[in-house]
Amino acid sequence: MTVAPEALALLREWLPGNEDPDRPRMQLATLDETGAPDVRTVLLSEWDETGLYLHTDANSRKVAQLTASPAVALDLLWPGFARQLVVQGTAERADPDEERSAYARRSPYLRQLAWQNTHELARAPREERERVWAEFQAEHDIGGLEPPATWIGYRVRPTRLTFWEANPAGPSHRVEFALAGGTWTRSDLPG
Repeated sequence: MTVAPEALALLREWLPGNEDPDRPRMQLATLDETGAPDVRTVLLSEWDETGLYLHTDANSRKVAQLTASPAVALDLLWPGFARQLVVQGTAERADPDEERSAYARRSPYLRQLAWQNTHELARAPREERERVWAEFQAEHDIGGLEPPATWIGYRVRPTRLTFWEANPAGPSHRVEFALAGGTWTRSDLPG
C-alpha cells in the first residue's frame, strides 16, 4: 500500500531525491529482547511511495530486533529544528535488487565500511584499525565492490506519518496521516 497522496506530496517537498548523495540521518527506534526501546542513528538510504529504506549489517543488534519485532519508529529532524518527520510503521526486508542499488549509491567510505565494520576490527586498537582500513583500500577497487553477504536493507512501511513544522511568526503546526483499516486519515494537530 502506498502512503496517502497528500503525505506523499509532503515527502516529495521535504526529503531529498534518491539520487542526492547527501543522505539525511534519522533515528531508528526498535524494541530489544526485553521489550525495552532501543534507538540509534541511521541513514535514510532512499524512499518511495511505499516507505522509507535503511541498510545495515545483517549481524547487527538492530537486525536481530527487527526480526523479532518489526514495529519501528523513525525520527528525522531538520537543522535548526525547523521541521521534523516522525514515522511509525512496520519494517520488512527490502528486495535484493533494491539492496544492491542502494549499496551502489553509497559513498566509497560507506561501501568499505560495509565490508569492514566487524566486531573483530572494532576491538582492535585505533592504529591497527587504521592500518587494516588502509590495507583494504590498497587491495580493492572500492567503487567496483559488490555488497558483502551481510549487507541487508529494510523498508519501513508507514502506518502513521507526522509532519511538524516550526513557524517563527506564529504557532508551529503538525499534520498527521494515520492508516487504519486500509484507509488514510488526516489530522491537524497543535504544534
